[in-house]
Amino acid sequence: MEAVAKAKYVRMSARKARRVIDLVRGKNVDEAINILHFSGKRAARPIEKTIRSAVANAVEKSESGKLNADRLFVKEAKVDGGPILRRFRAASMGRPMRIRKRTCHITVVVSEYKNEK
Repeated sequence: MEAVAKAKYVRMSARKARRVIDLVRGKNVDEAINILHFSGKRAARPIEKTIRSAVANAVEKSESGKLNADRLFVKEAKVDGGPILRRFRAASMGRPMRIRKRTCHITVVVSEYKNEK
C-alpha cells in the first residue's frame, strides 16, 4: 500500500529543501516527523506537512481503514524545481539587476513495511 502527497509551488529554493529532505528519506514516519519538527531549517515545515498529508492519504486509501500508521515509512521523497518568479531591482548607475524568486515542488511517497518471516 502506497500513498502520495505533493506540495507544489512552495516558495523556497529546491536546493535548500533537498538538504532537509535527505534527512528523512527511508526513515519511519514517526521518526521523520520528529526529525523535521526539531530541525532549525525553514524547509522542514512544508516537508513535515507533506509527510503528514501522505500518511492521511494512506489511511484514507486503505480498505476498511485498518492501516496502522506506525508501520509506514518514507519510501520516496524528492524535491523538484518549480517556476521562477523574475523581478528586477535597481543596481549601480540605475541598471536593472534580476532577482530570481525560486519555487519548488515536494513529492513524498509513504509505504507500509512488508511482513518478513
